[in-house]
Amino acid sequence: MPEPSPPSGGTCAAALREALAKPLAGDDLTRAEAIDLLETPAIAAELIGAAGALRDRAWGRTVTFSPKVFLPVTNLCRDRCTYCTFRKDPEDPDAWTMTPEELRTWSARGRRLGCKEALLCLGDKPEVAFASYRATLATLGHRTTAEYVERASRIALDAGLLPHANAGLLTFAEMARLKEVNVSLGLMLENVSPRLRGRGEVHQWAPDKEPARRLRMLREAGELRIPFTTGLLLGIGETLAERVDTLFAIRDLHRAYGHVQEVIVQPFRAKPTIGRSDAAEPTATDLACTVAVARLVLDPEVSVQAPPNLSPADVALLLAAGLNDWGGISPLTPDYVNPEAPWPHVAALGAACRAAGHRLRERLAIYPAYIDRPGFLAPALRGGVAALAAEAAAGDGAAEVHAP
Repeated sequence: MPEPSPPSGGTCAAALREALAKPLAGDDLTRAEAIDLLETPAIAAELIGAAGALRDRAWGRTVTFSPKVFLPVTNLCRDRCTYCTFRKDPEDPDAWTMTPEELRTWSARGRRLGCKEALLCLGDKPEVAFASYRATLATLGHRTTAEYVERASRIALDAGLLPHANAGLLTFAEMARLKEVNVSLGLMLENVSPRLRGRGEVHQWAPDKEPARRLRMLREAGELRIPFTTGLLLGIGETLAERVDTLFAIRDLHRAYGHVQEVIVQPFRAKPTIGRSDAAEPTATDLACTVAVARLVLDPEVSVQAPPNLSPADVALLLAAGLNDWGGISPLTPDYVNPEAPWPHVAALGAACRAAGHRLRERLAIYPAYIDRPGFLAPALRGGVAALAAEAAAGDGAAEVHAP
C-alpha cells in the first residue's frame, strides 16, 4: 500500500472537518475532499465518527448478515490474478466443477442448517481457455458456464434457497436469463484503474478485469433492474485516489439506475501460495477509513459491507466506521476465496456487535427495498422470497444471534 501523501489539494484539517459535515447535510464530497480524507491520518478519528453518524441515520444500530451456503460451481478460470488462490487449471489436483448432484446435496444441507442464500461463485469464462472444461460442459448438456449457472440456480431454488450468482463477466443476455432465477447478482469491480492491467501489475494476465468491461456489466445490470452487489479490493497496488475513483464510479452508476444494493470493502490478505505472498496487507485503520469514506461517498441507502472473517479483531472499529452489513456467513461451507479465514460463529459475532452497541440480525440476498420495487424481482421468485422473509420475521431472524 503506498505511503500516505500530503493532502492532494493542500487541504488543512479545518477544511476537512468542514467537508465531513457535507454528507450529513445531504451534500456530496468532492473527489479531492474524499482523497484528502483518506490521505490525512490526523483526521481519521473524525472521519470514522462522521461515517458512523451517517450510518446511524440511514440504517440505525442494526447490522445484518446473510446465512448462506457457498457453492463454488467451478474454480477453473481463464484469468490469472496474482493475489488469487481460488482459481485452478484443469490439471491441478484441486480443480473442481460441482456436479448437479453435489449442488443438490449441498443446497439441501445448507437449507437444513438455516441458510437462505445460495452464493454461486466461480471463475471467469473457463470455457474460453480450456478444451477439457468445454467437454465437461458438453457432458452436462451445456455450451457455456452461464448456462450451467442458470441450472445451478434452479437447483438451489428447488432446495428452498435464494440464489445470488457472482459469475464473473456476463453479457446483457446472460444476466437477463439469470435474473429469472437469481434474486440478485454480483461482480466485484475491485478497482477502476486501467493501470492495474499493466505489465507487472495484479491484473496483467486477467482480461476479464479490464475496468471498462466490468463497468459496462454494472451499467447493464442497472438497465436490467437487477439488485446488484459490487465492491473494492484494497491492497492490490492501487493508490488512495484510485480507491476514491472506484467509489465515485459505483455511486454514479447507482444514481443512474438505483440498483446497487451493497458495496463490499474487502482487504487483500497475503497467502504463501500467491504471487503477492510478501505484499503488505491493508492495516485495520486503513480498512476502517476506506469503509468510512465509502459510507460518506455512496448514497445513504447503499449498504456498506466488509467480510468479518478477514478482520476478526476489528468488529468494533468497522462498526464505528459506518459498516452496516457483514455479508454472507456459512454454517456449512468455507470461504473458498480465503480458505484460511474461517467464518465467525454467528453467536460470537452477535455478542461482539452487542458489545459495540449494535444488534445483529439476518437478511435475505435481496434487500427489502428491492422486493417491491417495480421490475427488480422476477415474478417467479416472489413466493420464495416471501416465504423466507416470513421465516426470518417469525424468529426475528436472530434466535442464534442472541444465544448466550
